[in-house]
Amino acid sequence: MSRLIFDIETVGIDFEALDPTSQESLLRYAESAEEEQEVKNQLGFSPLTGEIVAIGILNPDTDRGAVYYQAPGATAFEPLSENGTQYVPASEKEILKHFWETIRYYDQFVTFNGRIFDCPYIMIRSAALKLQPTKNLMPNRYYDQHIDLLDRLTFFGAVRRKMNLHLWCQAFGIESPKSKGVTGDDIARLFREEQDYLTIARYCFDDVKATKELFSVWEKYINIK
Repeated sequence: MSRLIFDIETVGIDFEALDPTSQESLLRYAESAEEEQEVKNQLGFSPLTGEIVAIGILNPDTDRGAVYYQAPGATAFEPLSENGTQYVPASEKEILKHFWETIRYYDQFVTFNGRIFDCPYIMIRSAALKLQPTKNLMPNRYYDQHIDLLDRLTFFGAVRRKMNLHLWCQAFGIESPKSKGVTGDDIARLFREEQDYLTIARYCFDDVKATKELFSVWEKYINIK
């Protein structure tokens, strides 16, 4: 069975670019300036108010991977290869085209929290950009076509608290993507203010590599059939 691991990074759109009705709707329940800022900081969590700035993919059997990432305005950016991983700058639409073209050749995909975040986000952003999917990323939750490790490691909700990727990595002795000083909270700043696009791409692939190691633990010690 051919398998592919993937992960995405997202950022919110400019709040001021939204129409007044959308702004009012988003801020409806904010009761202070701090709460209003929190709403604006979380725009990237929804595909209706955010966009994909990177998708990292990795074949766990060949250890070959790639990251397609946005680098707007950076005309000097060209594809880069590091340790067998290709880093390819592209627009959001091109990122998604690359993703759908790649995933059509795989039978199983692996994510961490992909059913709740990555997969619906990818499908909705693709629809918004008028792109046709090549695979159903949201099949029956209990089929093996999609292994969402957060689902599997918590036994579909039997474990009381789900926890994030960092804590699961810590528990199993896996290097966390956050060990290099970048977290998901930094992505918007790196993208909008610092324009440090390659750091975002590398962080995305670190997430993918950690997911691969976590997948190996699940397969060897937990997925008993």
